[in-house]
Amino acid sequence: MAQLSLNSVIDRAKITKYLLVPLPKDDKSQFLSQAGYTLENWQQLERDLRTQILPLEAELIEDTRYGQKYIIRGSLTGTNGTTLRVKTVWMVTSSETRFITLVPN
Repeated sequence: MAQLSLNSVIDRAKITKYLLVPLPKDDKSQFLSQAGYTLENWQQLERDLRTQILPLEAELIEDTRYGQKYIIRGSLTGTNGTTLRVKTVWMVTSSETRFITLVPN
């Protein structure tokens, strides 16, 4: 188990063009909307990932040619008080830690 950097990179586009947008395949927006996360308040999801998920223990799942892939399992409590169980994936390289995705857990 490890602790990932609280200054990890969370791309705005990952949230605004992927997680919070309805998609024909692997849609996460409906799941996240249950806790009140929308495109209009996308910054709240970023803040909550940093404050509610990143401080938790990260589990190394594989070494790839791009870096080490970690999973953090935890709960996100959204703007409406609803708590979602999530699994997040992060990539750690020699220069940065980057958010990859989030799925229901």
